[in-house]
Amino acid sequence: MQTIAERLDSTREGIEKATALAHRPPNSVKLLAVSKTKPVSEINLAYEAGQRLFGENYIQEGVEKVQALKHLSDIEWHMIGPIQSNKTKLVAENFHWVQSVDREKIARRLSEQRPNDLPPLNVCIQVNIDDEPSKSGVSPADVAPLVTLIERLPNLVLRGLMAIPKAHANEDEQKKSLELLKQLFNECSATRTEFDTLSVGMSGDMQAAILQGSTMVRVGTAIFGARI
Repeated sequence: MQTIAERLDSTREGIEKATALAHRPPNSVKLLAVSKTKPVSEINLAYEAGQRLFGENYIQEGVEKVQALKHLSDIEWHMIGPIQSNKTKLVAENFHWVQSVDREKIARRLSEQRPNDLPPLNVCIQVNIDDEPSKSGVSPADVAPLVTLIERLPNLVLRGLMAIPKAHANEDEQKKSLELLKQLFNECSATRTEFDTLSVGMSGDMQAAILQGSTMVRVGTAIFGARI
């Protein structure tokens, strides 16, 4: 059985190969290790193997891990799961990034509840790129108004877009979705220097996402093993 360090190496190698295949510069794609449901001990192993970016889907679980590992000052914590309005304060106080902003109310509350002694919160807008009823995220048509709103909020920095494309899509469907997402990203980033993050791609579609411009892939099982 591979260790977490070995799985991390394999994942990084896969990212490097996909980046080269896409004729993109080395190190232009970041790896977010999705550590949901995994114990602090396994996050420590990944940290010791050089991983610094970690993503959590569940707020209470994520906050507990942030607090348990707060002595590791260079960890960057990303909230990537849906956020209920009564949990925004916990998120604003504990995370460095929120990738799952999908409506005005959540954006406003995150800005209002970000502590003054912390830097602005980095956020991405989650896009429901395939219009799936079971998924969170704004429709592509609603991205621009939410961009305008977030830019006016004092304690948020809009960094990009995040999406979870349809699972088990065929190659043509996958490409169409990723191309639409990249087009939206290009339109938004054209005049915004800090709008630099396109978070898309997981274990199954990582290479396709990188070919279409992803700057951050979110990988869990391939690093930590199957969730129980």
